[in-house]
Amino acid sequence: MKQDNNTLRILPYVMVAPAVLILVAFYIYPIGYNIYLSFFSWNMRGPMKFIGLKNYKELFSSSDFAHTLMNTIGYMVMEVSMVLILGLLMALFLQKNTFINRFIQTISFTPNIISLVSVSLIWMWLMNTDKGLFNYILSLFGADPVGWLTDKNVALFSVVLVSVWKSLGFNVLIILSALGAIPPYLYEAAALDNASRRSVFFQITLKMISPTLFFLILMNIIGSFQAFETISVMTNGGPSNSTNTLIYSIYKQGFEYYRVGYASAMAVVLMLIVGLITILYFKVLNKRVHYR
Repeated sequence: MKQDNNTLRILPYVMVAPAVLILVAFYIYPIGYNIYLSFFSWNMRGPMKFIGLKNYKELFSSSDFAHTLMNTIGYMVMEVSMVLILGLLMALFLQKNTFINRFIQTISFTPNIISLVSVSLIWMWLMNTDKGLFNYILSLFGADPVGWLTDKNVALFSVVLVSVWKSLGFNVLIILSALGAIPPYLYEAAALDNASRRSVFFQITLKMISPTLFFLILMNIIGSFQAFETISVMTNGGPSNSTNTLIYSIYKQGFEYYRVGYASAMAVVLMLIVGLITILYFKVLNKRVHYR
């Protein structure tokens, strides 16, 4: 009997052990080792040299890092705001269950399953300054060609546009699911009260889908900080460092310049920034979410 009780006590730990091992091996250990590397100077070939906080001091005194950080924040603000606003508008438009709406939903979701590298290559052709489709269409109206990927004032927006196009369908699908879960009697009660469309949208629709929007905003914020493929394929951080983001800069410092310690310090700062934004997001917006 005692043996059976001991087995029952150990069994839960045995069941969770694989998940804990995966968590430690692929999440906790890499984060800890990255923090450890940030205090060293290492080029992947020679011995590691302990330099303390020197990497962090160089990082925070670098004008390039400040510029890269501003690019990353600008990228995040543009992508999150565009994908949420367009996603909400599209979801409201496609709310009725018709054949045409289902077809548009399928078309809009298709980019989400295509490789981002392939998408970037296609958009590079569309945005080519001399032979691109976008500038050809502009020329039909007599407009001057736009340097979508060569003008430092436009390049970041162009890269954001590609990410929005790819992720828009997923956001639309999630918002549509939330809209479909709103109880119909709420709209019936509003109709009986002769509520205006504006009141119905802000007091019923927006409040009822607020948990979904809360989730999507957070996921898009985290995803925007991880933007890499589009920048690597389309601009390489240019022109004039205008599209260089933190994650791409970490890659270049670590795997092109072989400054592993400096790249690790950047990764630690990025982790702290994302964590701080997430905490503030929960503190500020969680009170505005309407949980059913």
